[in-house]
Amino acid sequence: MSIEWSEVKRRREEFWNSSPVYRAIYDRLVKQGYHLIGTIGAVKRCHWSKEAVLRNRYCYKCLWYGIESHRCIQMTPVAAWCWNRCLHCWRLQPEDIGMHWDDTRPPVVDDPEVLVEESIRVHREIMAGFKGNPRADQRLVEEALNPKHAAISLTGEPLLYPRLGELIEEYHRRGITTFLVTHGTRPDVLGSLEVEPSQLYISIEAWDKDSYEHFNRPLVPRAWELFNETLGLIPSFKSPTVFRFTIVKGFNDHDVALRSFAGFVEKAQPSYIEVKAYMHIGGSRGRLFKNNMPSHGEVRNVAARLAELTGYQVLSESIPSRIVLLSRVGKPLRHGKGCPDGVEHPEKYAPPLTEEYEELQD
Repeated sequence: MSIEWSEVKRRREEFWNSSPVYRAIYDRLVKQGYHLIGTIGAVKRCHWSKEAVLRNRYCYKCLWYGIESHRCIQMTPVAAWCWNRCLHCWRLQPEDIGMHWDDTRPPVVDDPEVLVEESIRVHREIMAGFKGNPRADQRLVEEALNPKHAAISLTGEPLLYPRLGELIEEYHRRGITTFLVTHGTRPDVLGSLEVEPSQLYISIEAWDKDSYEHFNRPLVPRAWELFNETLGLIPSFKSPTVFRFTIVKGFNDHDVALRSFAGFVEKAQPSYIEVKAYMHIGGSRGRLFKNNMPSHGEVRNVAARLAELTGYQVLSESIPSRIVLLSRVGKPLRHGKGCPDGVEHPEKYAPPLTEEYEELQD
């Protein structure tokens, strides 16, 4: 396929200028550091890509799964569309700009090859900005120009992109591994993927239907039931699977919630559990408070309780990201060559610099 990039740019500009609502979304996304790709996809530089080249510090995906932070593309195929309006999410939501759009149905379906090629190009342009920076490790900058991993998450719900299997396949064809993150409201899409991601994440905050309705604020009927259908699909995946429990202090850090989380684990038997603190960033700052962010010590306590309830082993942690890893299968499968002994020695690759949550300042 020969891509006419001038035509891709023209279509993107035409779409985002087609209504005052879309223009307002576009302006806010750009101000927040997003780079639009295709028509409605986006790439954004991760905090840890910068940390890798400037300070040789790496994210937890490097510590545990070998992902080289500076070579990781953080992208989404649908920047402003999702079936939930979660309180903790940094996704731009209608209430954030006082305007309405149908955020349940992406109005455009971009070609997977366009999204993949442009995401690679934009990642290279972002990381090339560190060339000549005296504080940057220029060897790592050169490596960053050859990305090896794509995190299909960032913002929005990737399962709303109808050509997701093709997108994953396009990345794999280029030797780029993929981590897919979803809230699991589209079991029909997940169960029919032509190609599995290298690793699948299910993001979880609520423990029952009432808490789901309150916190995740679904925009479609039966979202809680659809999430539970997704749990039933997890054992069928050949790739590693992860339950990421985002802990919001004062909401889901109590024993009733943790016992329900353990029930989800028992039903689905994911390979790993990640227990991670909520981050007070983006649009969530208008919905939650900074004191809803648990300390790393509090995350450790939740992880220890989940280990008791599930039988999973506490393997590792990353203090700067306030996250703890539990595993059912021992040491995690590695998808790259980064941080080779990061599980055993996270302090070598992610030494804490501050008591604050680093991403808040980025």
